[in-house]
Amino acid sequence: MASPFQIPNVRLFIWFRVLFGARFYYPIFTILFLDLGISLDQFALLNVAWAASIILLEVPSGALADIVGRRNLVVAAAGLMIFEMVVLILAPVGSSPLLFSLLLINRIASGAAEAAASGADEALAYDSLAEGGDVTDWPRVLERQMHATSIAFVVSSTVGATVYDPVLMNRVFHMLGGTAELSQALTLRFPIVLCLLAAIGAFCVALRMRDVRSPGAQGFRICREDISCALRNATRMTLRTGLWIFQTPAALVIILTGVTFDSMIRLFLTMSSQYYRVIQLPEASFGIIGSALSLLGLIIPGWAKRLTQTRSPRFNVLLMASLSWLGIWGLTFGTPYLGLLPVIPIFAAFFLLMFFMSHYLNSITDASRRATVLSFRGLVFNLGYAGIGILYSLLVALRRPEVRAENPDAEISVIEDLVFVDAMQYWPGYFLATLLLTAAFAAWKLRGLKHRGTPPATPGGAKGEEEKITE
Repeated sequence: MASPFQIPNVRLFIWFRVLFGARFYYPIFTILFLDLGISLDQFALLNVAWAASIILLEVPSGALADIVGRRNLVVAAAGLMIFEMVVLILAPVGSSPLLFSLLLINRIASGAAEAAASGADEALAYDSLAEGGDVTDWPRVLERQMHATSIAFVVSSTVGATVYDPVLMNRVFHMLGGTAELSQALTLRFPIVLCLLAAIGAFCVALRMRDVRSPGAQGFRICREDISCALRNATRMTLRTGLWIFQTPAALVIILTGVTFDSMIRLFLTMSSQYYRVIQLPEASFGIIGSALSLLGLIIPGWAKRLTQTRSPRFNVLLMASLSWLGIWGLTFGTPYLGLLPVIPIFAAFFLLMFFMSHYLNSITDASRRATVLSFRGLVFNLGYAGIGILYSLLVALRRPEVRAENPDAEISVIEDLVFVDAMQYWPGYFLATLLLTAAFAAWKLRGLKHRGTPPATPGGAKGEEEKITE
C-alpha cells in the first residue's frame, strides 16, 4: 500500500484525535466553572477528582483494550465524552450541592474518557498500519495527526473563547436581527454545546473503526461477551505488562525519560497564565499566545520525523534536554514582554517529546500488549505530574513566609507573584538534577544491551529498535 492514509483506521484515528481533543471551553475552563457558581477550593477538588479517575483507570482501561478490543474502548471514550458534556449542560447556575455533585460527575466521567481513549486509539491505528501497511510509516501518521490537532486546537480555542463572551455574542445576535439580550448564564453554555457536537462526531468516527485482533492476545474471543472474564484477563494483562516493562530496559528507560521531561514542562504549562501576568502581558492576550504557540505543532512534527530517521535516540534526547533547560532557565529572568521568548523552546520540546515517545515506545512493544503499555506510560506521566505538583506546593509554602516578610506592605496578589518568581529560581537546578539522575539510570540499565543482541519486541515491526535506544 502506497500511503498509510489509505488505511481506514489510520484516517479515522486522526479524525478521532481531532474531535476528541476539540474542547472549546479550554481557554475559559477555570472561569466557566467559577461562573457556574463554585469556589476556587471546590474547583481544586474537582481537578483532584479528575486526575484521580485517570490514574485509577488508566492502566485497567488499556488492559481491557488489549483483551476486549481497542475499538470498544475508543467507542466507550467517545460515549463518556458525550455524557460529560450533557451533564455540564444540565448543571444549574448558582452555588448549590446539586451543582457541585453534577460537576463532580462531569470530572470523573471526563477522566474516565481520557483513560479509555489513552493508548487504545493509538494502538488500534498502529496495529492497523502493521496489518495493512508498513510500520515505518508511523512517523508520517504522527506528523499528520499532530498537524491536524494543532489546527483544531487553534480553531476550538478561538471559537470557544469568542462564543463565551456575552457582549460579543449580543453584538452578533443583534446584527442578525435578534432583539433579546443573551445573558452570561446562556452564553457560557455555547462552548459546551460545541464540545457536545464534537463528542457526537467522535462517537460516529469511533463506530466506523474496525478492530484489529492483537497477535498473541489471549482470551480475546472468549471474553468478548463475558465481562468478569475480561476483567480477570485485564488484571493478568496489567501484571504481565508491568513486569515486562521492568524487565525490558529500553521500555523502562523510554518511559522514565519521558516523565522527566513531561512533568517539568507540564508544571510550567499549568502555571503559564501566572507567568504571563508576571511578564506584564495583558490577560486578553493569553488565549492568542496559546493558539500561536500551538502552531508549532505544524512545524515540529516534520522536524521530529526527520530526526528519528537521521539521528540516534541519544542525540534526540540531548536536543530535547537542551531546548527544555534553555527555556526553563530563561523563565527565571521574568523579563517583561521578552519573557515570552523562553516559552518557545519549551513548547518545541513538548511537541518533540510527544512524537519521540510514541515512535520509540511503539517500535519496541509487542502488539498483544500495546494498549496496556501506552496506558502505563500515561499512568507514569500523571503520577510524575502529581509528584512535581506536590513538590512545587511544598516549595511555595516554604518560601511564602520569607517573601511576605521581605515585602510586608505588598498586596496579596503581589505577594503571590513574588512567591511564584522566587520558586521559579529553583526550576533549572531541579530539572538538571533529574536529567542527570535519569541519564545515570539509563546508562546503568542499558549497559551491554546492544552486545547481548536483545531480540526485537514487535513481530514484523522495526527490527532491532530496542538496540538502537542504546546508541
